[in-house]
Amino acid sequence: MGRIRQLSDSLANQIAAGEVVERPASVLKELLENSLDAGATRVDIDLEDGGMRLVRIRDDGEGIAAEDLPLTITRHATSKIHTLEDLERVLSFGFRGEALASIASVARLGIVTATADAAHASRLEHAADGTPRVTPGAHPRGTTIEVHELFFNTPARRKFLRSARTEYGHCEEVVRRIALARFDAAFTLRHDRRAVFALRACATPAEREQRLGALCGAPFLEQALAIEAEASGMRLSGWVARPTFSRAQADLQYFFVNGRAVRDRVVTHAVRQAYRDVMYGDRHPAYVLYLEIDPTQVDVNVHPAKSEVRFRESRQVHDFLFHALHRALAQLRPAQAGAAAGQAAPEPNTTAAPAPTSAALQRPLWTRPGPAAIAETLSGYEALATAVFEPAGLAAGVPAAEETDDVPPLGYALAQLKGVYILAENRDGLVLVDMHAAHERITYERMKAAHAAGGVRAQPLLVPQVVALSRREADCVERHGAELATLGLELVRSGEQAAIVRQVPVLLAGADIAALVRDVIADLLEHGDSTRIAARSDEILAAMACHCSVRANRQLSLTEMNALLRDMERTERSGQCNHGRPTWAVQSLAELDRLFLRGR
Repeated sequence: MGRIRQLSDSLANQIAAGEVVERPASVLKELLENSLDAGATRVDIDLEDGGMRLVRIRDDGEGIAAEDLPLTITRHATSKIHTLEDLERVLSFGFRGEALASIASVARLGIVTATADAAHASRLEHAADGTPRVTPGAHPRGTTIEVHELFFNTPARRKFLRSARTEYGHCEEVVRRIALARFDAAFTLRHDRRAVFALRACATPAEREQRLGALCGAPFLEQALAIEAEASGMRLSGWVARPTFSRAQADLQYFFVNGRAVRDRVVTHAVRQAYRDVMYGDRHPAYVLYLEIDPTQVDVNVHPAKSEVRFRESRQVHDFLFHALHRALAQLRPAQAGAAAGQAAPEPNTTAAPAPTSAALQRPLWTRPGPAAIAETLSGYEALATAVFEPAGLAAGVPAAEETDDVPPLGYALAQLKGVYILAENRDGLVLVDMHAAHERITYERMKAAHAAGGVRAQPLLVPQVVALSRREADCVERHGAELATLGLELVRSGEQAAIVRQVPVLLAGADIAALVRDVIADLLEHGDSTRIAARSDEILAAMACHCSVRANRQLSLTEMNALLRDMERTERSGQCNHGRPTWAVQSLAELDRLFLRGR
């Protein structure tokens, strides 16, 4: 292999560029982060040919002193950290001091900058021998950086770039992430001299939501649920989309740690767990979330592009995220329907009067029942509703006899369609409810509550089962024996690479025990805890709830239909069935008017 030699600065910079500069979007990210670290409140971005021909960033930040300009393209030169203590509490986007040096090694770089106290601006140029040279220039306070002809001197790497359209798509995504991270700054984006974004700085919640809609789409904003949670020195804020607004890909997921956009397995796992029994199939949730945490509790220096972090207490972070999101999604009931559109939603009226009887429907299509109509149905209401719903875990509340002006969120039942859907009227218009899906969720939530109240019931195995494991897995069993016991799983290490299963949860007695044990251990090794048993138990309870729920073509009376609507308004996660399908939808009066061309 030859003798050991010191790499030249040029080659070292190009090796570093391979880690930091993958495509024009990588250049754009580094330059945007530098601008914001410099205190910029406005950043103008110009791209040509998807950024392959030109990336230009102009900001109104503090600028760079003329004497510091040559250092900007020197490796590991930075103004953001000076000591090890600074590195442990990094709050700036950049800190490695290698971005501009790496970019300069694979593209033509130009910088013009001016500080507030400088007599004139300064321009960084390259002399004929390649050494940097500083000359006077013209520029207001701030900095403009231009990157021309990316990979002009490394044609092999340039061949790996995609079409201009594809590369521009990556650049636009970078701008979107940065704009979501910094609502206090204004951004403009032009591609091939065509305006794409013109985002003003946001000072109010309404302005932040306006930017959210511009960047993530109006449908996301309409389905977004604002979230605020704080515990153990951590704070979570932002927006999560309702489960019905799911995606085929994980393309609308933004997570920021202390303002830095990151992708982290701990975060992804916690979010997936929170959406576990409200997400349909293999769909992906959508969210824009911000985690604020003590900088000493997160290591941002684990990836050259700073796109990953490492939490010092990953299990604590995981549990905080899971419980915060789980609580937010559990509170989704029909009462929150108006809140999704920014309207104040009424509280569920659990004692609302039932809809009119069949005789009453011979008059107008729908009228609010009065005391006399209620009195006619009240005597047989409780027995009838109990007979229909109680076996499946539903309890129908007795309606109030007095007339009220409040309309429950799901309104009052009008009729049943094809033995499958309940048609009801609320303040907004027509409500359609899938009665099986709705009853399935109600039954499932009650079964879960009963199961949790009784704890995890365990069943000893008549013949203990030996499970072959790796040495690492067997060590995990030994360390987490007490925790496994709380899950109803009694495991005892047997030798270097095996464990004996003596006890399993009652609900999972018929499961593949060896596979279950290995999955639980894998979770413990990866995340520090496991929800496999809870997930498997919930799957069984969900199947039981499905079989116990009212089936299609079951004819319900108006009284029974209203009992179901009121239970939906009281039940957590009642917007989706156990499989993640929506349980109800509303067709507003305005939408109905458009359908029939009324008012035209």
